[in-house]
Amino acid sequence: MTRSAEDQRIRQLRPAKRSLDAWRPIGVQMEEERNAEGELVPCLTLFLTGRECPFTCVFCDLWQYTLDGPTPPGAIPAQISWAFEEVGKPPAGATIKLYNASNFFDDKAVPRADWSAIAELLDPFSRVVVESHPKLVGDSCVEFAKQLDGRLEVAMGLETVHPVALPRLNKKLTLSSFDRAAALLHSVGVGIRSFVLVGAPYIPAAEAVDWAIRSADYAQERGSKVVSLIPVRSGYGEMQRLADLGVFSPPTAKQLEEALDGALRLNSGVVLADLWDAERLAGCAECRMARIERMDRLNRGGGGQPPVTCQVCDEVD
Repeated sequence: MTRSAEDQRIRQLRPAKRSLDAWRPIGVQMEEERNAEGELVPCLTLFLTGRECPFTCVFCDLWQYTLDGPTPPGAIPAQISWAFEEVGKPPAGATIKLYNASNFFDDKAVPRADWSAIAELLDPFSRVVVESHPKLVGDSCVEFAKQLDGRLEVAMGLETVHPVALPRLNKKLTLSSFDRAAALLHSVGVGIRSFVLVGAPYIPAAEAVDWAIRSADYAQERGSKVVSLIPVRSGYGEMQRLADLGVFSPPTAKQLEEALDGALRLNSGVVLADLWDAERLAGCAECRMARIERMDRLNRGGGGQPPVTCQVCDEVD
């Protein structure tokens, strides 16, 4: 992919990458997560090391966990094998998420020659989740799904349906291209997950929650059974520039909680708040941790949690 002047400008603002071992995953996490049917099941997430995503989204901070060049052949199976040695035999009915901070169906990120070895390693899992830009969703998804014993799910970044913000995120994504990818996956029986941003740049802070809920609704209408709400992170490169310009405000814990509550009320699928690095969320010192803990309970149970009350926030509202 030829980099545009905008891509180059954004990349020039980034600090240096950290050094990574192409033969070891960045992280391994075993937890319980609700699946597309709303059942709480064991979920193993592997944060794989691989080639950087060729797209240059303004909000992305995952590039720092990637390699400058293509992923070496054999590296992804080696990383998966190493992770299994660390966590042991997966429980029956477990889900595995292979997140590589890029696109699984980019052959330079996950060499197609490694697919059979990867699929064999994934035999114990009932569900396999990979991530991809909607533009790279095509026949290769069907080919990989056929190699798996478990069901494939593809997680795609919808980000937002805000008509001004979406084209300015530099994701090279339109709603029609998301719709095309979702329709293709649905037609061949591959599950759909979606990522939705809370606090996307170019959306006024007062409207951030509403647009996140609208975006979750849009994803669910296109067949997404699991929607993850991602709070946009700040403090680096392009996002700091946008904050300085006044077109981005880091979302608070309360905003993420309100978006989760609103999206859950849609009653159209599983909605989860991404709480990775949640301690960095902005917000009221009196209630921030209580809201994060409540969101964790909502992630696990899907509802029925009493609201957090805070005298400080109530006075501000």
